Amino acid sequence: MIEEADAYILSMMKDPVLRDKGFLKLMDTYKVPVYWHIRRLVESHEDAEDILQETFINVYRFAHTFKGESRIFTWLYRIATNECTKYFRKNRNWLKKGVNVPQEMAGDLSGNDAEHGDRIILKFQQAIRQLPEKQRIVFNMRYYDELSYEDMGQILNTSVNALKTNYHYASEKIRQYLIDHA
Repeated sequence: MIEEADAYILSMMKDPVLRDKGFLKLMDTYKVPVYWHIRRLVESHEDAEDILQETFINVYRFAHTFKGESRIFTWLYRIATNECTKYFRKNRNWLKKGVNVPQEMAGDLSGNDAEHGDRIILKFQQAIRQLPEKQRIVFNMRYYDELSYEDMGQILNTSVNALKTNYHYASEKIRQYLIDHA
């Protein structure tokens, strides 16, 4: 299941002499997608950077435990998602830290210019922020990261059917939020 490039990186990380070089290669390869996965969940750049750092510290510490039964990005996303979940539990008011939308931006969503497009995007982001934690994570992984339900199942240790249900409910809540706040 593990890809050739990932196998090479892992073999380097398991070799005491090449461990640091392998870790830097892993970071170069996956830092950006993992950052954006985290950032969409926590929204704050500073918090995303902190969680990304914790994620890669854990990767470095526990690289020897990776068995290669899944792809590396699945393993990384699981660690990152777990770090986000820890952050949510530690900071119960994390929703309040999200971007505050100025009242003048929250008006009419009709129109075709860039300002109206920005308003729609902001409303969409507000709708996502209103989701329960599990639905928010599932929605972001499926919608933004375009992960398959099977990959998400490995990352979240959840059944495919439960993920489909969470995604469906999240989509419906977002749709309803956009209707109610149009």
